Amino acid sequence: MDDIVLRGMAKWPNVPAVYGWLSLDRRGGWRIKGERIANPGVTEFIGRNYEHDAQGRWFFQNGPQRVYVAPDYTPLVYRIVGAGTEPLMLECHTGKPVTSVNGGWFDENGVLLLRTEHGIGLVHDRDLDRLFPYLIDANGNSLDESVLADLMDLLQQQRAAPLWLKFHETNIRIEPILESDVAKRFGFVAKPVQPAGQEECY
Repeated sequence: MDDIVLRGMAKWPNVPAVYGWLSLDRRGGWRIKGERIANPGVTEFIGRNYEHDAQGRWFFQNGPQRVYVAPDYTPLVYRIVGAGTEPLMLECHTGKPVTSVNGGWFDENGVLLLRTEHGIGLVHDRDLDRLFPYLIDANGNSLDESVLADLMDLLQQQRAAPLWLKFHETNIRIEPILESDVAKRFGFVAKPVQPAGQEECY
């Protein structure tokens, strides 16, 4: 977190948290009450100070005040950087680089989810096509478009398929998953709400 945030937390430790204001869309955009935040300085500041608590609630630490985030799907969105290069390079919507991937899933709507050292997140829909060269078979071979399409269809139907993602020196098996199961399976709160009896801040 930024030093100014840490100093604010130390100086004012009991500022009430904010709920229901900040959300994260499926393309990694921050929204306040549904309105997209377009200022790059603000989005970068939020990204640098974006964390989660032990209950799986993600939040933006705005100085001494914690602003809980309601993700439209997952709390992280992954982008491809340096497309067409080897190895595959990914980063979070917050700008943090990804150094390890330890799980991958396709949901029934064709959304690809990855679990990295930062947590579970979806791959930005505009980057999915750019990821196809890194989807391989059990022997590490690239796949024809028709074969890849068939395997993705199987996964969307919640059936196992012999599909892997090559990330650096690791091949990660892609599994099927239902969107409705994601939050519970990966332990995050999709819509943090005001705890009973806690002071509300607007």
